[in-house]
Amino acid sequence: MPLRKLAHLTLLALGLLTALAVLFVAQLRFNYNFNDFYPAGDPDLDYYMQYSGRFGNDNDYVLLGLEAPAGQTVFEPRFLTKVDSLTRFIQQRRHVTQVSSPTNAVNPVVEGLGVFNVPYLHPQDPSRRAQDSALVYRTPGLVGNLISQDARAATILFQTSPNLSKPPGDSLLTAVRAELQRQGFAENQYHLAGKMVAQSVFVDRLQVELMVFMSLSVVLVTGLLWLTFRTWWGVVLPLVVVLGAIVWGLGLMSACGISIDLMTALLPVMLFVVGMSDTIHIITRYVTELGYGASKKDSLRIALKESGFGSGLSALTTSIGFFTLMTSTIRPIYNFGLFTGIAVLLTFALSFTLLPAMLVLLGKPQLRVPRAEGHSWDGVLGRMFRVVLVRRHWVVAISALVLVLSVASASRIRINSALLDDLSKNDPVKLDFKFFERQFAGVRPFELDLKPAPGRSIYDLAVLRQTEKIEGYLHTTYGLNFVASPVTLIKSVRKALNGGLLAEYRLPDSEAELQRLTRKVKLFRKKPEFRALALPDGSEGRLTGRMPDVGSIRADKLNADLRRYLRASIDSTVLRTRLTGSANLIDKNNENLTLNMITGMSIDIVMVTLIVLLLFRSLRMTLVVLVPNLVPILIVAGVMGAAGVSMKVSTSIIFTIAFGIAVDDTIHFISKLKLVLLEEPSLFRAVRKTYLMAGKAVIVTSLILVGGFSTLIFSSFDGTFYVGLLIGLTLLFGVVAELTLLPILILAFYRHRPKEIRQPVPALGG
Repeated sequence: MPLRKLAHLTLLALGLLTALAVLFVAQLRFNYNFNDFYPAGDPDLDYYMQYSGRFGNDNDYVLLGLEAPAGQTVFEPRFLTKVDSLTRFIQQRRHVTQVSSPTNAVNPVVEGLGVFNVPYLHPQDPSRRAQDSALVYRTPGLVGNLISQDARAATILFQTSPNLSKPPGDSLLTAVRAELQRQGFAENQYHLAGKMVAQSVFVDRLQVELMVFMSLSVVLVTGLLWLTFRTWWGVVLPLVVVLGAIVWGLGLMSACGISIDLMTALLPVMLFVVGMSDTIHIITRYVTELGYGASKKDSLRIALKESGFGSGLSALTTSIGFFTLMTSTIRPIYNFGLFTGIAVLLTFALSFTLLPAMLVLLGKPQLRVPRAEGHSWDGVLGRMFRVVLVRRHWVVAISALVLVLSVASASRIRINSALLDDLSKNDPVKLDFKFFERQFAGVRPFELDLKPAPGRSIYDLAVLRQTEKIEGYLHTTYGLNFVASPVTLIKSVRKALNGGLLAEYRLPDSEAELQRLTRKVKLFRKKPEFRALALPDGSEGRLTGRMPDVGSIRADKLNADLRRYLRASIDSTVLRTRLTGSANLIDKNNENLTLNMITGMSIDIVMVTLIVLLLFRSLRMTLVVLVPNLVPILIVAGVMGAAGVSMKVSTSIIFTIAFGIAVDDTIHFISKLKLVLLEEPSLFRAVRKTYLMAGKAVIVTSLILVGGFSTLIFSSFDGTFYVGLLIGLTLLFGVVAELTLLPILILAFYRHRPKEIRQPVPALGG
């Protein structure tokens, strides 16, 4: 079949597939689901899912903090009237299941057969202000929870429907903000926090940042391609190939029902910069052959032949680098690794179908001056090669010194994460969360499952006393600022039965008194706070609380101390406990981060080792290839340690991805060397010739990769910022190692046995 006809058929088939992919891409949605970051398949996750099914999720709430005007306290009647109006407004909103506010907090009193709820605050009666405020400060659970210690701020906490999605969540938040504005609250006078708030902000920013990063990447890569090839087709064709691969990758994601989240939002940018490698190697080789005077057909044939093997291997190693992220138990990382890896292979397929088809249909490019004696890059690369070999002792010594310092610095890296890790410290959302940690109980939830021993009830006096003992430890030692449990229920009922007197807010002295109280508990069982703390049959209870977000390192130590305390001080024949909750699950991810990273890197290294062994059948050559690619990884680890960057969910992917990408150029280099060695008996001349052939593409692709990843440093998410910065640095150090260490190591360690020389391909110069 004639080449032009084949090219037309290829473009038609690829066009139809792309149109199908576009239809799926149009259905893609942005999403940020906090629950997706739980460790999938973990027994603790299954336990929490069952637990939350009985008691409700611990993060389906929104905190609304309201600051009193300057010079006033929250007990001012006018301020309390506004708080009460807001409380009533929120209670009437759809998807709101319960509202706790200073103005609807009541002191229940049982008289006769009825229960009377006496409010703590009376905004309509200013004469009771002093009496009300004194009572509030004496009542446990109000100050630090609904009213700040300095009485300068109040909180309205409203529970929402379980796992509320973004659209209804956004509508609720918009309505609340509009009401705040109508009530006269300035933006600096109110603060919002909670999973729903973070979900709304994260998704909105993802949409904006995806467009910004793609735009910056396109502009940057277009500029670099123009400087490299100085032809319109040298810019347009690589862009068409890579953008086509992005559309295919996103279309496949959509077809599989995957949304764009904090991790998969990186796929288009990642693929845009990574996918350029194959097209640049092909076009560079094509232009070089044209520059040597070869025909268009021969130039394309040589370019595809020489680039195909190396590009196939590099696409394989890069995709494996992404596929190894599927070892993660965190679903967004798993999806990111799976679909980016597939998209890399799709890019390779398009590079060797779409790109050649377009080159066939284009007329022969007019180069400025065909060069019979070599390309202009040959002189620059030749001088670089000579300097590297002359100064090889210095290169090795400096590399060894930097490596030792990096390993020492890398030992300082710590695994630490917080609930809002991906937001910078000055982000408005994070500042709002800090407000609640500073003025109130905090935003980090705490959950402890309480199970009475067989034959006992959660309302047994012995069980309640053990629970109260745990509460005391959590208050004084663990750091909880707010605690509620079945003990809270019994104490509240006792107080209600004794005229609402604060002195009666305590556990009963005897089983007989407790039995009288538990018979009265049925009066309150319909109240949501009762249902949320104990099952109706008394077979299980919940101890819940809030505290500041102390980070996973501190939380791990607190939890270890708590478990020791529970084993040593709580009678398991009376009460059994189990730590659970969303914060506990997020912390558990850290236990898997190191293992996942080591697993991913190990798979990468094994695959590269197998590829090199198949190519050269030499263990020495395997070490020669691995060293220049592991050195940049260790240097960047040293940078992380020196800069105090913690290992967390978002930064744990850096090393696996960076190694998978960085090894690309090495694979291209050694695959070209393998071909050259078939024509060149001298190892030195073969390495030099490969250096001149591959050097330009290595430098150009590395600049594009570094530049593309550097666009991510403009992200408002810390995780994305560090992914861009640290992968960019890895690739920068990688190209330096590629052009310095790699040729030195090949010449020093590879033992080449010359074979019978084949008929040479057309001269390449140099």
